[in-house]
Amino acid sequence: MNSNEKNAQRFTGFAEVYEKARPSVPLYPVRVICSYLGKKPEVVVDLGCGTGLSTTVWESAADRVVGIEPSGDMIAIARQKTCENAEFIQAYADNTTLPDNFADVAVCSQSFHWMEPVATLKEVNRILKPGGVFATIDCDWPPVTLWQAEKAYMTLYRKVKDIESTAAINSTFVRYSKNNHLKNIQNSGYFRYSREILFSNTEKCTAKRFVNIILSQGSLQAILKRSPALIQNDIKAFTDTINSIYGDSEFDIDFCYRMRIGIK
Repeated sequence: MNSNEKNAQRFTGFAEVYEKARPSVPLYPVRVICSYLGKKPEVVVDLGCGTGLSTTVWESAADRVVGIEPSGDMIAIARQKTCENAEFIQAYADNTTLPDNFADVAVCSQSFHWMEPVATLKEVNRILKPGGVFATIDCDWPPVTLWQAEKAYMTLYRKVKDIESTAAINSTFVRYSKNNHLKNIQNSGYFRYSREILFSNTEKCTAKRFVNIILSQGSLQAILKRSPALIQNDIKAFTDTINSIYGDSEFDIDFCYRMRIGIK
């Protein structure tokens, strides 16, 4: 099994949790990308679109948007969305099946670190029109909230990372560092200009959603699939802590983002 297949399998079995917990892409990066493009895009390609949370934001901002997603579970939910000018293709980001010079914009939202960068950027260059824009958009975890909740999140997250480092879990995926996204864009030689942009977006949250945010992480789900006893007590302790902090209240959280841009 190659790295693409391993990484696609990593997102099997929890698409509904992912859909309910993860943030939708804010309008800010859409506005920035359109500004760099200098017009309303005719076609946007959303690579690694997951359940379509990053696709539907383009409904009124582009004439047409195409979501590319290898996971059958994820794309099944994406195809249930009512975005009239969106279509979804089950394919890999380095082999989209799309024509040359097809898109004005190609976007990877919280997905580029699961793609082999050299092959993916070669495919991005092939499908992008001259002057097109490529962007990666990534969340920082956890979202900004009460420090007690963030501390509980990071305690569980560190336990997940410790378990994930073992051979049994570590062999099930290939992750590429987000810290290298801009460097990979620059080193590809396909882009005349590139930069990084930081921003944040506020969303409403509940205790249940906050718990589901970490349950939507592929690293934790990989452990639950293979060795749930290693993490179940920690999940319960985290859930109890978050419920005790927030109870039944609704509250604001801030998702912090890093966007890397390349102009072809």
